[in-house]
Amino acid sequence: MSTTFTIEHLDHVAHLQLNRPEAYNSMTREFWSELPEAVRALDATGTTRALVISSTGKHFCAGMDLAVFTGGAGSDGAGAPAGSRETGRVRAQLRETVLSLQGTFTALEQARFPVLAAIQGGCIGGAVDMVSACDLRYASADAFFCVQEINIGMTADVGTLQRLPKIIPDGIAREMAYRGHRVPAARAREIGLVNEVFGTQEELVAGTLAIAQEIASKSPLAIWGTKEMATYTRDHPVADSLRHMAAWQSGMFQPADMMETFVAKGEGREPAFDDLLPHGTGL
Repeated sequence: MSTTFTIEHLDHVAHLQLNRPEAYNSMTREFWSELPEAVRALDATGTTRALVISSTGKHFCAGMDLAVFTGGAGSDGAGAPAGSRETGRVRAQLRETVLSLQGTFTALEQARFPVLAAIQGGCIGGAVDMVSACDLRYASADAFFCVQEINIGMTADVGTLQRLPKIIPDGIAREMAYRGHRVPAARAREIGLVNEVFGTQEELVAGTLAIAQEIASKSPLAIWGTKEMATYTRDHPVADSLRHMAAWQSGMFQPADMMETFVAKGEGREPAFDDLLPHGTGL
């Protein structure tokens, strides 16, 4: 059981809700291991077809909890005084820590299902890293986004600088990262950071869950392939992406789901698709 969020299942849609509103849902040490574990567990079964990440209280997420920054002060992260260990090894350990934190949000990209973020209030610092790794982003009218790291004297290091320029124009992403200013929901919609703005938090969550349910009604194999191709194409040249598409399609494209779509349409009903197989099936 997580100490930082809850998960409920609505048919084939999982709803993960950050639940530390008194602390603006800031990311504790536990969050960074609990989130990828939860996402991978959902993915492993093959029954989840979409994931919605929402939050509670006034703000979506205030980023890294201050205790994470201050808890290791004066030590190398392993409990020993920083000065007692060789510098190269301490720096190498820090690199591994950063890679581990990055992996928390990369798990969202690696899942076979789309991940939708429903954002109210502040989406600050590490929260921008998180939602940048989601497939779709929706916001309430009071939402705002801030790359907070520059305001506390550091470079954002968990994915914002790598993913944000692939979502919005590069110059705007740089401005957000250099200035650390608040980008309100209306502006976020204008630049393509969010897909839609809802009036209230309640409308936001309901609307995002409805979109997730629509996605979950499609062939999960076709959705997985679509996510795989969209993410691969973001990071590779067109020619390589076309070859990857051809290789994927030669193995994954089977007529069963397409035929079910045609038959269901002819019978005046919604199509019913098999779940994906659990990870490791057939080993």
